[in-house]
Amino acid sequence: KLRDLRAGDRVVCGLDGVRVTPEFRDRARADFAFMSNDVSSERRVEVSVARIAAMMREIKRAGRRIVFVAGPVLVHTGGAAYFSRLVRAGFVDVLLAGNALAVHDAEFALFGTSLGVDLEAGAPVSGGHRHHMRAINALNRAGGIEPAVRSGLLTRGVMYECVRAGVRYVLAGSVRDDGPIPDTITDIVEAQDRYAAELAEAGIVIVLSTMLHGIGAGNMLPAWIPVICVDINPAVVTKLADRGSA
Repeated sequence: KLRDLRAGDRVVCGLDGVRVTPEFRDRARADFAFMSNDVSSERRVEVSVARIAAMMREIKRAGRRIVFVAGPVLVHTGGAAYFSRLVRAGFVDVLLAGNALAVHDAEFALFGTSLGVDLEAGAPVSGGHRHHMRAINALNRAGGIEPAVRSGLLTRGVMYECVRAGVRYVLAGSVRDDGPIPDTITDIVEAQDRYAAELAEAGIVIVLSTMLHGIGAGNMLPAWIPVICVDINPAVVTKLADRGSA
């Protein structure tokens, strides 16, 4: 990046530039085929999920890293329990997220709610709108996520499983953050550098319902790294595809 240039660095100047010859990949496709797009809300997803699972197993066998980029919807929709199983099974090497995922994960661990909604009953609870701030305060008093796990404050959830399994995580801040918690990196340049460092050895990147962090991570990846994007908003998939992500 331009901000990383220092006196003495060698820089190519002029208008001719440098020609890069990319690795050839055959992208030829057959003539029109009905429902041939991989992305459709009208198709069963089991086949795609099985393909992704097979890719993840192959990546692990090859000794490469599986990086997840996740938003708080992972918690809101009840997916935290399943993601925790992936962590315990060793299929999560790195977690990249924002302040909100950790906060609502802690809220669920402490109060059984996410954004004040009881995830078992699917209904708001009385006074639940205060729970996420109480979770932030509890993590601040503990000194962060790892101290909260070591002290017994957090006994379940995504962040708890990541600490237990030694999964590296980076929480990047944004202007919308409540708190934020001590683990959140509020210096955006530092957060970018930390994301880029963790993505450098990625074998596959799986983006779960986060436009901000998902597209940000995509911008740091070479085009040949496979990216799996799960989102209710097709614009996220389109933006990643437009920038050349595989």
